[in-house]
Amino acid sequence: MTAPAVVADGVSKVYRRFLHQHQFRTLKSALLTGSLITDLRPDETFTALDGVSFEVPRGTTFGVIGENGSGKSTLLKLLAGITKPTRGALRVAGRISALIELGAGFHPEISGRENVAINGIMLGLTRREVDERFDEIVDFAELREFIDAPVKTYSSGMYMRLGFSVAIHVDPDVLLIDEVLAVGDESFTRKCLDKIGEFRRRGRTIVLVTHSLGLVEKMCDEALWLRHGRQAGIGDPKRVVDAYLTYVAGGEEALLARDQAPAPVAEAETKPEGYREGRWGSRDVEITRVRLVDDRDQERHVFASGEGVTLRLDVEARAEVEDFVFGVGIFTADGVSVYGTNTHIEDYVPRRAAGRGEVSLELSDLRLVEGTYLLDVAVHRRDGTPYDYHRGLHSFRVKSRIKDVGVYRPPHRWSFTGGLDLEKPAPRPELDLHEGK
Repeated sequence: MTAPAVVADGVSKVYRRFLHQHQFRTLKSALLTGSLITDLRPDETFTALDGVSFEVPRGTTFGVIGENGSGKSTLLKLLAGITKPTRGALRVAGRISALIELGAGFHPEISGRENVAINGIMLGLTRREVDERFDEIVDFAELREFIDAPVKTYSSGMYMRLGFSVAIHVDPDVLLIDEVLAVGDESFTRKCLDKIGEFRRRGRTIVLVTHSLGLVEKMCDEALWLRHGRQAGIGDPKRVVDAYLTYVAGGEEALLARDQAPAPVAEAETKPEGYREGRWGSRDVEITRVRLVDDRDQERHVFASGEGVTLRLDVEARAEVEDFVFGVGIFTADGVSVYGTNTHIEDYVPRRAAGRGEVSLELSDLRLVEGTYLLDVAVHRRDGTPYDYHRGLHSFRVKSRIKDVGVYRPPHRWSFTGGLDLEKPAPRPELDLHEGK
């Protein structure tokens, strides 16, 4: 059986925090006391990775996902040999090329040509191999006319493209990639992805750190999810991405729930003309609570596109009234109207409102694209005079695995005839925001 290309066994990385009172601690004193890390108090250290274990078989692509600060880049630096684990064992078999800090070895005062030679040798090529691959490196980076200019005259995009090109032409056994695909315009990014695809077809091992979850699902054979330096999930990319999206949605849910604070009471006459946000009205009929609930009658603020949603308004009339209309409006975060309706438009005839009651508006299929949406809710007279108007005070998020654009997602189906041959996409699992709850 072929040995794995990468093996991590209980890998941890602990850094020392900067503390002013210890700024003059020397290496000699640390060696005399036995350790740079282990003798520090817990508040003097930061654990970037904590007990991470996995294997990457040869010839596979392994994705690493997680929020900023989760330990992804630290893991790649350990794999690249830039730093060593504090605890645990890590083994990488074969020649490594790391697309982590592109052009980190470039010298700004010398030419691109000389930097290609130096960087290639640093990455493990001989001088002859650098000469043999030089034209291919320069052409891939699209820098032929600038290759003899000092690197300090390059734009940041040119600098990164040359670094990517050198690293990708080392022909490594293991390629480490850390969010470096945005190193140029769209055409250059496509070329980078094509080159990575070529590596996959040639049976090279790739470890990819990225925030592009679609790229992980499309390119990776297995995925690792890191959360606060720990292993939160590993396995099939679609399953791991789903779990991660569910976790992120839960965080947004908590944040939105916290932000749905009661609106300040304000009377209509205190608002300037053209007032666009807040709460106003006589409050003869008052909306005392606004909730969005799912099909399990659970209050939520994050929903999957296409999911059923019910808007519930708790209402209280101070005295009996016979002229009242309930209205709802949905807007994008930048104020574009998505949908609005009220009971008067839909021919409901008011007869009596007294005391407490509840209004429910059921949206059985929330066909909105991913984004943040604002809610207007109101109760007013038929002539528009407000009892209680809430504008822009309530919001919710729609999550989706499909990153289409606009506002509304109509039901649709593609078909192709004649000389058109397209491979159908793999079935896409629905995003289940109930998972793990």
